[in-house]
Amino acid sequence: MSDLHYDVTGDGPVLLVLPGGAGHPMGLGPFTEHLAPHFTVVTHDPLGLAHGRPGDPVADQTVRDWSEGAHRVLAEVLTPGDSAYVFGTSSGSVAALDLLARHPGRLRHVVAHEPPCVTLLPDGERLRTGLIEQLDAARPAPGTPMAVFLAHILRPFTAYRPPAALPRLTIAAGAESKGQLLHRAAESVAGHTGAAFTEFPGGHLGVLEDPAGFADRVRETLLGTG
Repeated sequence: MSDLHYDVTGDGPVLLVLPGGAGHPMGLGPFTEHLAPHFTVVTHDPLGLAHGRPGDPVADQTVRDWSEGAHRVLAEVLTPGDSAYVFGTSSGSVAALDLLARHPGRLRHVVAHEPPCVTLLPDGERLRTGLIEQLDAARPAPGTPMAVFLAHILRPFTAYRPPAALPRLTIAAGAESKGQLLHRAAESVAGHTGAAFTEFPGGHLGVLEDPAGFADRVRETLLGTG
């Protein structure tokens, strides 16, 4: 039995969606429904949290774990020689950056929304420590996806530094996040990688706050790249 967990909907070129947080696709239904007329939307659940594994122990994660898992998903859903679009948000966008760095030949274009690569900023280590402390202070009860994120994903993913000069990449940030740490981090990632930078509706959780408007911007951005 495969240890890969993903859902597929829609028709058209493959769009791999990499959720944020602990990778649980909760709440993404309206977003993927708006994209389904234009793409074959493949939503990856890297830890299987939405596929019958919510009570199993979770090990500390690495960015490479997630990006290589995403690459294996693409190997299952793509025909030989084909390539995919990718959209990732938050921790999922970090995995998307690493996927692009490791396997550029399988990807048409990547949109990374608010990757929390805060160490690229001046005084980034101090800012990363403050972010971790802020989120830890609101730590929920054990067993939920947010608790998994805080315990096993937050620290390694916020320490990730993408390589420079990544091809076929757009970095996005929420219009309502302007001036906030993760908007600034996104701008820094764009400058570091040489990627285009754009703003999407809402804030860091814009994909949940305005799924239709957010999906429209994803579609326009990706299909506008060819």
